[in-house]
Amino acid sequence: MGQNEAVHAGTEDGGGDAEEFDPIGTLTLIGIYFVILVLAWVFIYFVEFLGRDLVVVG
Repeated sequence: MGQNEAVHAGTEDGGGDAEEFDPIGTLTLIGIYFVILVLAWVFIYFVEFLGRDLVVVG
């Protein structure tokens, strides 16, 4: 088992053709979360608070 790990360790390190990081998926998820956040804010503002008096709790 130790010999197998030593053989595979050399092939992973020295390639140089590793794929570069592509941030498109991360940016897409951040955009989706931002849209959900904005829609939730619009829902809370227009449905819950519009037309009612302000209430201070505390």
